[in-house]
Amino acid sequence: MDTPTTTTPETAPAPPASPAAPIRRRRAWRIARNVLLGLVGLIVAIWLVLYITKGRFLKHPFERFVGGQTHRPVTVAGDFQLYFAPLRIKFVAEKMTIANPAWATKPYLFQAERIDTRIAPLSLIWGKRRLYWLDLVDGAVDLEWNTAHTTNSWTFSNKKGGKPLEFPRIDVATVRGTTVRYLDPRMQLLADLKIDDIRSTDARIGKAVGLTGTGRVRSAPFTVTARLLTPDATANRGQNQLVARMRAVHNVIDVAGTLPSIADIERVPLQVAARGRNMAELLGIIGVALPNTRTYRLRGQMVKDGERYRFTHLRGVAGATDLAGTLTITNGERLHLDSVLATKSLDIIDAAPFIGYNPDIVAAKGAVAAAAATGAAPQRLLPDAALPIATMQRFDANLKWTVGVVRSRNVPISDVDVTLALDHGRLALSPLTFAMARGNVASDVVFDTRQRPSAASYDIRLAPTPMGRLLAGYGVAESGTTGTIRGRIQLKGRGDTIHDSLSTAGGRIAFVMPQGQLWTRNVQLSELDLGTFVQKMFEDKLKKPVEVNCGLIGFTVRNGVAAADPILIDTTKNVIVGRGGFSFRSEGVDLAFRADGKKFSLFSGQSPVGIGGYFAAPKLNVVSDQLLARAGAGLGLAIVGTPIAGILAFVDVGDAKSAACGPVLAGATAKAQRTTKGAPRDDVGRGTTAKEEDGKASGGEKKEQRKKFLGIF
Repeated sequence: MDTPTTTTPETAPAPPASPAAPIRRRRAWRIARNVLLGLVGLIVAIWLVLYITKGRFLKHPFERFVGGQTHRPVTVAGDFQLYFAPLRIKFVAEKMTIANPAWATKPYLFQAERIDTRIAPLSLIWGKRRLYWLDLVDGAVDLEWNTAHTTNSWTFSNKKGGKPLEFPRIDVATVRGTTVRYLDPRMQLLADLKIDDIRSTDARIGKAVGLTGTGRVRSAPFTVTARLLTPDATANRGQNQLVARMRAVHNVIDVAGTLPSIADIERVPLQVAARGRNMAELLGIIGVALPNTRTYRLRGQMVKDGERYRFTHLRGVAGATDLAGTLTITNGERLHLDSVLATKSLDIIDAAPFIGYNPDIVAAKGAVAAAAATGAAPQRLLPDAALPIATMQRFDANLKWTVGVVRSRNVPISDVDVTLALDHGRLALSPLTFAMARGNVASDVVFDTRQRPSAASYDIRLAPTPMGRLLAGYGVAESGTTGTIRGRIQLKGRGDTIHDSLSTAGGRIAFVMPQGQLWTRNVQLSELDLGTFVQKMFEDKLKKPVEVNCGLIGFTVRNGVAAADPILIDTTKNVIVGRGGFSFRSEGVDLAFRADGKKFSLFSGQSPVGIGGYFAAPKLNVVSDQLLARAGAGLGLAIVGTPIAGILAFVDVGDAKSAACGPVLAGATAKAQRTTKGAPRDDVGRGTTAKEEDGKASGGEKKEQRKKFLGIF
């Protein structure tokens, strides 16, 4: 039996390749080649047509296309060329204009007599615009913000928002007769600038480029000059070193810094310096009310961040006062200032403007002349300068100011701390604190100009203060005087000047003296106790202290007139009382002080010491009518009787009643004052003027006593 053999079939041969595949590949390649050649041919044809015709037939399509992209009408009234020469885009336009948006105050954003430039084609695609060549003749640019400050004229968009102004890179340029106008309604700023002619080669200008111009900030005109110190870097969009100087209303402002681009100052630190005759004129340019200053110099760093202008590292002087700190100006819907200032030494003359004085007049002629310059009557001290109501209601402010020492000839003042807030016309100095003669003064002063006339309130509090040092500047020696004084002034009035607000004021003034010591000489002078004074002078005991049990100098103020209510000082040997008062309206003073002894005294004048005149020129009347009457009586007795009888006219039997110190130390009115035995006092004023006293006096009050306290109200 034969064994079957297995055979392996052979692999089938591959079918032959189709002749159609290479044909399709060759056909696709030929199509691509033909398309490419066609495109190249088309481009060459277009290039040739544009080159031959200079692309003049594209004027109207260009106007429509660019106008659609910018949402503005674009026109070319003269020659127009747009073509490749050979690979760079050449653009020529004569009498070209680009319109402003409808809200702008000028019709054109840009206009030029002629613009001739070569543009890098790819830069238009990638957004990094580059001009190989620029020739600009009589160009004019108008840059404006709208009234709401939400968009600007150079932002080509229907959407709100203002983009920074950007410039292309320019390799070679010739710029002649170019002007720029800038308008910001919110800042009320208008500037018209003329740029110097520029000629550059290979992106190098080779010299500083300047500009000059004029303008207006609010109602203040100004001039400006500026120079671009590194124009080559500017042409290449590099570092731009800029210096500028502006002059406005007797002020000079210098700005210097390095900008990332020629028109970009956002968040760029700039060094600024300002000097002038009056800082109030400087801030008045932007509509900010500030008290007058003497000649000033300031420098610091400014950074603009949107609507905020931050001034830091401020250093300088105003008059004889140093200043340092920060200032932020926010140019929002309402102008707002925030400032923190520190002063090491404040000259008292430089503080004069805070109550309305011109410091230059104070320094040259004194306070009376400065008050007269505000419109005050002759020989008056209270300034009559009106607050700048309209300006105060247009901006808001917050100020924190600390002062180390106030240089003053009379009163030692230090450690001043001022907190100021201005809100829609309400000005508050609260708190205003300072140290005076080792005592502290705290005050709150408010002028609310929203009420007409302004509602003013004064609340001034004096902590216990040594009298010796407090009065040392007025000729009273500190040695031997250990008494202290504390007090409070609370007044409210209506008026737009300090004078008017005090002339209508009502309230209370009270200064309290707790137990302490005063020189014997001071007390004896006030009572003119000639016997005791002469005796102690020969005994060399004038500096022997007299114990003060308690004292109160109080006034009730009605309609600007302050009447003693009461003046009562109780010492171990005397009781001093006072009558009369003073007027904020006329600034007249009519006060009489009388001291009655608690013990028998020979040769006592028993006559009041009067203080008259005005705030600016007070007068001390020691030899009064009562003293002359006593002298006459004594002379008559001496002639009629004996010399000893003449002496009787000057004898003080020492019947003064001691004061209960409780009501005195509480600052109570005259009605509440008592003797140490609890009886009401009948020797103190009742908070009325002398004329009112004459009308109300009766029975228990002698006509002779009333005559001792003369009045002028």
